[in-house]
Amino acid sequence: MSAIPSVDLTDFVSGDAARKEKFIGEIGAAFEDIGFVALSGHFLSEDLVAQLYEEIKKFFQLPQDIKDSYEIEGIGGQRGYTSFGKEHAKGKKEGDLKEFWHFGQYVDDNPKLEAEYPNNVAVAELPNFNEVGKETYKMLEKTAKYVLRALALHLNLDELYFDEWIKNGNSILRPIHYPPITSEPKNAVRAAAHGDINLITLLMGAHGKGLQVKNHQGEWVDAIAKSNQLMINVGDMLSRLTNNKLKSTIHQVVNPPKELWGTSRYSIPFFMHPVSEMPLNCLADCVDDEHPKGFEDTTAGEYLHERLIELGLVKK
Repeated sequence: MSAIPSVDLTDFVSGDAARKEKFIGEIGAAFEDIGFVALSGHFLSEDLVAQLYEEIKKFFQLPQDIKDSYEIEGIGGQRGYTSFGKEHAKGKKEGDLKEFWHFGQYVDDNPKLEAEYPNNVAVAELPNFNEVGKETYKMLEKTAKYVLRALALHLNLDELYFDEWIKNGNSILRPIHYPPITSEPKNAVRAAAHGDINLITLLMGAHGKGLQVKNHQGEWVDAIAKSNQLMINVGDMLSRLTNNKLKSTIHQVVNPPKELWGTSRYSIPFFMHPVSEMPLNCLADCVDDEHPKGFEDTTAGEYLHERLIELGLVKK
């Protein structure tokens, strides 16, 4: 029995009112409790998932000097390649034991945002890499939209409340490579304990041990999804918006047992961000005498900038 509840998005989109209510209740309860669910019935095909893994493995196997040529200065790692050990968790000095790539938004009909967001970076050596990345991005964004519609209803908001804020949002698809560990890491893990910045995160590749979630008792529990499931969790933006009614749970990726040090691990989170203007002021329905307002008013853009400085990706 997994510590993480399972839900099926086909219930929500089935057209059956009872199944839709069931999904809203299940995901709402899970996000109020542990802040994570394993979700099936999403919009990613098995074939697309297989193609993406094939492409990202090819990229991370490229010679280091070629990978380094895709590390773009001055954009806080928002697009292209980020080399091994560059990012660290809030409050940690040690860099995480990972390298990663960022695909960003493909802006539709908004010249202002097109000018604001950095361009996606094309990998000349891999003709299918960018197309497969774009298609995966779109399918994860679509999945996230329906999850947020369910959460809007759970929060007594209009079902389409989030739609205007996530259209052309500053979302990121991040294929991560945790390389084989060659020597005893000094205080470093593959991804140190952290909360995510964004509204929700959709994670591909949580199929083996490694990802752990901290429950309300302060215990670390394994979060393992089935091969056809995405692991989805609440980010800090959604936690702020709901005055911590929906829980942004601390999680980490631990180093494997020594006998598995020689193996790579790949995971692919999609960080669902809204547009910068979205207010993150606590929703009125989430504030009462028992739950006084716990967060200052801010916008998604202001909050993201503050957090990127804490992560060492942007200089003050």
